[in-house]
Amino acid sequence: MDLHQVKEHLQSHLSDGLVLVVGSGLSCAEGMPGMGDLAIQLKNEVPTLIRDQDESVWQEIVALLDAGNNLEEALLKVKVSESLEKAIVDVTHEYILSHEKGIVGDVFDRGRVLRFSTLLPHLLKPNSGIPVITTNYDRLIEIASECAGLAVDNSFSGRYVSNFYPRESRFSLCRSVNQKSKKVLLEYAKFVSVFKPHGSLDWFLVNGEPICSELFVSNEKLIITPGANKFRGGYERPFDTHRELANRAIDKGSRYLIIGYGFNDEHLQVHLERQLEKGKPAVVLTRSVSEEFREYIKDKENIWVVSSRPSIDGFQLMLGESVYEFDGYNIWDLDVFVKEVLE
Repeated sequence: MDLHQVKEHLQSHLSDGLVLVVGSGLSCAEGMPGMGDLAIQLKNEVPTLIRDQDESVWQEIVALLDAGNNLEEALLKVKVSESLEKAIVDVTHEYILSHEKGIVGDVFDRGRVLRFSTLLPHLLKPNSGIPVITTNYDRLIEIASECAGLAVDNSFSGRYVSNFYPRESRFSLCRSVNQKSKKVLLEYAKFVSVFKPHGSLDWFLVNGEPICSELFVSNEKLIITPGANKFRGGYERPFDTHRELANRAIDKGSRYLIIGYGFNDEHLQVHLERQLEKGKPAVVLTRSVSEEFREYIKDKENIWVVSSRPSIDGFQLMLGESVYEFDGYNIWDLDVFVKEVLE
């Protein structure tokens, strides 16, 4: 297989029925911290927020991190109290938000263009919206979409204090109402539907209700951090609705573009893997590939995995049990992918 054939396939893949799945790899490429950085921040900051009854539990987690466990592995092995979980959430929220502010400042003050903004002009814009499922807390996808001229449906309705009304959120994107014969036709703006089963930096719990707003900082943050409590929290509003909407989009989609997602989240993978096993095509852009995922794709030639080459410029294409090596173009990076494949 030569480079021209690879590019042709990747171009033709971005057609009808495309669903995007975006993981932390895309945010990290823009300068957001990864799980390793977050683990260090938690080790530094959590001890300042907890009381005596949580200190011994936190030290167990620190010991697991120091022994080489990643953050999710460590938090899965230790049951934490509500007060310790709150401390973890608060530190995580503040840390991610501080980095997001820096990136957003670059976008609006210095003309920086986010990678996701460059991709959107090359995608079909169905009347039902472009479905984007992300495990990220940050709002870079939403910001990139609006900078590219698309509206965003996030399931909340309102400007300053947005309530969780998925139906109203969609109707707010209606731009005109036309009548043809006896039918009423609604014309919508071109938009992106963003589904965030792990929550968002602008989601809060206010008087027992989920709210989306830029104005709150001290209310309960609605993000689900790694660990055992992720599974409990995932079945509460609005996480459950976003998970259901994400699963519905995955089931309905006919093809997938998966960017910077490591296939390590059980909230998404049941539905996604079920569709991949049916033979639906997918393109995966990722810096690295875990051994578990490499084993998973060995018998699935419907999944094209584009990843980096260790210490060498270029990319490797994994297709079933075959691996093809290409020099020069780091198209596993979305920025390079757009420039070298789509433009």
